[in-house]
Amino acid sequence: MPKLALYVSLKAKPGKEADVEAFLKQGAEMAKTESGTVTWYGIKEDEGTYAVFDTFNDEAGREAHLNGEIAKALMANASALFSNEIQIHKIDIIASK
Repeated sequence: MPKLALYVSLKAKPGKEADVEAFLKQGAEMAKTESGTVTWYGIKEDEGTYAVFDTFNDEAGREAHLNGEIAKALMANASALFSNEIQIHKIDIIASK
């Protein structure tokens, strides 16, 4: 069972919803190359509200992800795509199915 996760809430700028969804789909493809990333989800919570949730077996995998290409792309595109300040929440997973 993965023990660690990240959660990032993303609020699309008006009119940028399709771009955010394309960005998330690209992120999922990029995550496939990360051996330390167990799962990676780009989700739509509500109209214009999205999030990323990903899981890791250990801190090394999580840190590699945080220093990887997806995180760099997120920060490089943040001001163009998102109206909220990007906050990355580090989460400990205590139970799963």
